[in-house]
Amino acid sequence: MPIQVKGEVLNVKPIGDYFSMTVVAPGIAERTKPGQFVAVAVGGESGGMLLRRAFSIYSVRETGVYGGTVEFIFSVAGRGTAWLAAQRPYDPIDIVGPLGRPFALPREPANCVVVGGGYGAAPLFPLADALRTRGCRIDAVLGASTGDKLFGALDAKRMAASVAFTTDDGSYGEKGRVSDVLPEVIARVRADVVYACGPMAMLEAVQRVASEAYDGAGIPTQLSVEESMACGIGVCMTCVLPIIGNDGQTRMARSCVDGPVFGGDRIRWDALGTVPDDAVGAHQ
Repeated sequence: MPIQVKGEVLNVKPIGDYFSMTVVAPGIAERTKPGQFVAVAVGGESGGMLLRRAFSIYSVRETGVYGGTVEFIFSVAGRGTAWLAAQRPYDPIDIVGPLGRPFALPREPANCVVVGGGYGAAPLFPLADALRTRGCRIDAVLGASTGDKLFGALDAKRMAASVAFTTDDGSYGEKGRVSDVLPEVIARVRADVVYACGPMAMLEAVQRVASEAYDGAGIPTQLSVEESMACGIGVCMTCVLPIIGNDGQTRMARSCVDGPVFGGDRIRWDALGTVPDDAVGAHQ
């Protein structure tokens, strides 16, 4: 169960085009599993920004001098994240977590390919740690629009048996997108499963590649979706997307509590941003 913690900032530091914030948040760190996220209050007690900001968890330390800590990565994109970037050590911060459903781990050792776009790659690093403890092989594909927006290049080289980098402008790695090199990686390492996190367009392309692997036999995917979240606890219904259930019926699922991790074959890619006519309850 998630908890709300009145924590404090341990540090904020730039990482390329992004920022890393580490927060002392005892209780959250101990509960966190790879793929979960936190919702952070921004603006301070006197600020007028009511909605929390959701961030994937990059790393946790369950114990330390200051207690358990949670680290997340963000990009300055508005007033809320600009406020976060301006925080200093010992500043108070209100944080809720861990939220959402985590990645499912293979029961047996498997060949796993992890795919990340920009700082969306952040949750793949604790995932890789968990996969390695189960004897899995890790191969990585990381992409971004430019080299400055790649995240975790050095960490990926340390954690993975192989790493492929792509950038839209060719400033780092191969020019192109992750979906351009993913077919070769899957075939070369005989991948059993693909894990991915990043923009929705990237995730759709990853799912297409995975479904076409091995002459159309396909391999399973677990995709951490990036849908805008207002509350993070399933109340506001702003982050819904159409998901196919075990019974074959489409239902509108909440990314924050039913996800953010979904099987890629369960997402109705053709109907994102809509409520399909055949969805359960669509005409009520």
